[in-house]
Amino acid sequence: MKPTTKPARPYFSSGPCAKRPGWSLAALEGAALARSHRAKIGKEKLHEVITLSKAILGIPADYVLGIVPASDTGAIEMAMWSLLGARGVDVLAWESFGSTWANDCKKQLKLSDLRVLDAPYGKLPDLSQTDWSRDVVFTFNGTTSGVRVPNLDWIPDGREGLAICDATSAVFAMDVAFEKLDVVTWSWQKVLGGEGAHGMLALSPRAVARLQSYTPAWPMPKIFQLTKSGKLIDGIFVGETINTPSMLCVEDALDGLKWAQSIGGLPALMARSNANLAALEAWVARTPWVDFLAETKDIRSNTSVCLKVVDAAFNALPADAQAAALKQLTSALEKEAIAYDIGAYRDAPLGLRIWCGATVDTADIEALTPWIDLAWNEVRKA
Repeated sequence: MKPTTKPARPYFSSGPCAKRPGWSLAALEGAALARSHRAKIGKEKLHEVITLSKAILGIPADYVLGIVPASDTGAIEMAMWSLLGARGVDVLAWESFGSTWANDCKKQLKLSDLRVLDAPYGKLPDLSQTDWSRDVVFTFNGTTSGVRVPNLDWIPDGREGLAICDATSAVFAMDVAFEKLDVVTWSWQKVLGGEGAHGMLALSPRAVARLQSYTPAWPMPKIFQLTKSGKLIDGIFVGETINTPSMLCVEDALDGLKWAQSIGGLPALMARSNANLAALEAWVARTPWVDFLAETKDIRSNTSVCLKVVDAAFNALPADAQAAALKQLTSALEKEAIAYDIGAYRDAPLGLRIWCGATVDTADIEALTPWIDLAWNEVRKA
């Protein structure tokens, strides 16, 4: 029999993610539409995004934070193109995005002194092998693998190189110790459910010093330029964006940040994500055909939760038959308006990926799992 309860909000995509509870278009009524982003009202709203983000996340006062083009991808690429090449580089890769940053370091920047420390989906590389006389690039949370670093204790305070962290599905849901990092990037479309195309770039004083003392050997596109005549372009970090942002998206970002403040800030956001993960953990514990892709609990994401099928009969099928069966399962859930966009990422192992970030209600996770059981039983019969 079909379960009697459906998720009230069937939005479990890992990006763009669910809007905050209670969101409606009315939240955008104050947007500075048809106004220049360089007008007083535009600058004020952009600056407010920066100041609220710093306050909620507890970013150190001497770090700068700016809004940059092209989402988290633009932010991390800007950092790599602007900062790398001054010393050797280690890149950690255990899922598709870390692999992309490693590939760009190799094939686009053509770094001569590059080490890639990698691991298969579900695992982490050996973090102790990182060399902190070098710059280190890594993701905090592997969005496509559901594997995160357990903490940042492996990063020494007295490091010589820069710690460059893609933290897009970690900030606002995990305890990110900014003082351990020199570059931190994320996007609006993840944990607070904002819209796409806008990135955030936080820089430590050490990263700023590198920018002002080092000129990369390669040409620098305009949208990557953080300095002029050897000086940091300060305006980027007070709301004077490099290119034209969407003021509608800015208003939406402000709405998410103000909601976060209203529920208790970062501790409340982390608690919501942890409660959602706990609901999935309870289901996995009683469900014999599914398990987490992350091999151990300490590296398990509480946002982009990735699951694998461990049913022996299913795994004996050819790969194309497995893919078709999981497509049937996710399509059935979409047709019933139970869950949208929960298939595994295209480059990841076959399975499911369920977003558990702070804008998702735990009651919806709890309502979702019986429907997955039902869909699985239908797939197994077929």
